[in-house]
Amino acid sequence: MSRRGAAAPTRARGFGVVELLVALALGALLALTASVVLLASSASYLNQVEAARLNDSARYALDIIGRAVRQTIFANGVGAGADAPAGARPADSASVGGLDARSVSRGSDGIEAPLAGAVNGSDVLSLRYFGAGSGSGGDGSVINCAGFGVGAADSEAERGWSIFYVATDAGGEAELRCKYRGESSWGADAIVRGVDTFQVLYGIDTDEPADGAVNQYVNASTIDALDAALALDGADAAAKERDKNARTRWKRVVSIQIALLLHGARGSGPRGGTAQFDLFGKAYADAYGGADAGVRIDEARLPPAQRGRARRVLVTTITLRNRPA
Repeated sequence: MSRRGAAAPTRARGFGVVELLVALALGALLALTASVVLLASSASYLNQVEAARLNDSARYALDIIGRAVRQTIFANGVGAGADAPAGARPADSASVGGLDARSVSRGSDGIEAPLAGAVNGSDVLSLRYFGAGSGSGGDGSVINCAGFGVGAADSEAERGWSIFYVATDAGGEAELRCKYRGESSWGADAIVRGVDTFQVLYGIDTDEPADGAVNQYVNASTIDALDAALALDGADAAAKERDKNARTRWKRVVSIQIALLLHGARGSGPRGGTAQFDLFGKAYADAYGGADAGVRIDEARLPPAQRGRARRVLVTTITLRNRPA
């Protein structure tokens, strides 16, 4: 049978080399674009998660410190002179103290053996308590930074302690710690990890007579210098020490200003450039940054592994509940 007039079959034709290369290039471009968008979204999510965690961590730490500060010189029915409770008599040492750009060890007595090489100039804040109730744990109305009750002290030396300082853990991560005295030994617990620096200023009343209002905020070294300039009265060293305790500017502290700079996980920071953090504001850092280490942190000067991280500064001012005597 004749097939004249039937359509000729078409030959199957595949992709040419040029077409295949173009398709591959377009596919790679789409995959690359999707990867960039995914990475950007992932970085943004990580930044937001770390920012929220840092805010929670900083507020938790500041809440603990705030509670400790408000309790430090508080005592119900504080009398005067010899009738005052242990630690509140004029010749007793101050209940507030501190160190600039130092750290302390877990087992040392109070802050008597400070350590050099503090993390980015971090400070030490020392608080003492009159306590309440009988026994070492008291009635639970006064607690130290670890949450243990502090009983009423029978002597000045028996007052409770809360000491805040920064130290590095076994992995090299800096953490804010709470140091306290237990029944038989000293202990210290971590409050928050990832600390760049911990800074403290003290609001002192310089008026004569004192009126309980803050006249200026200074660091611990400034208060120590003011005490060193006192012309002490007394026939011997013990008498001069009692006079110093009665006149120390540490007893003129009316409020305490706390600043914390925390960092998040690696790669959680915003892209591009480094930041500068002035913990008590630019004016204070410009004026005193050279003498008060740690109040200005330049991210570009940190070790490379510490850069490119989410960071948060939280600052709070806490007023002492009782006017210092």
